[in-house]
Amino acid sequence: LGLVSFLVGLSANEEFLVEISGTTVTITCPLTEGDIEWKSTKTGSSNERNYIIPDHDSSPANLSCSDPSGKRHELYLNTRVCANCKELDALTVTGIITADLLITLGVLILVYYFSKDRKGRASPSPSPRPRGQKMQRPPPVPNPDYEPIRKGQREVYAGLESRGF
Repeated sequence: LGLVSFLVGLSANEEFLVEISGTTVTITCPLTEGDIEWKSTKTGSSNERNYIIPDHDSSPANLSCSDPSGKRHELYLNTRVCANCKELDALTVTGIITADLLITLGVLILVYYFSKDRKGRASPSPSPRPRGQKMQRPPPVPNPDYEPIRKGQREVYAGLESRGF
């Protein structure tokens, strides 16, 4: 299982060190002198500057460490852990992304090549003559709402005059 380390802190000089390995979380207090006392909403064990939460359940926790002189540092821990997680380094992630892009580019080139090849051929037959006898379309069905104007029957439409708009 991977080991993840990151810093959470109050200032540049005084920072908590949080290490995650599987479901175990180890927090190191920024105080260095004296006997350090830990207070936490999570059950864990402490030894010197470290507080260890063995089976962290990914729920938020408030922790504080203090020394006998009264110096106190507080930490709000909100981290996700999992037992079966694997850590990937930057080189592996870069390799996966590069391979994915190359495969996608290869598929695009294949699709382009095969679609370009088929564009030139409309039909598999070499002769451009049409198959079968050319048939005429039947005349359109007349609309009963309109009657065509025929020569000699202008009196039906005599009342309709063109108006200038």
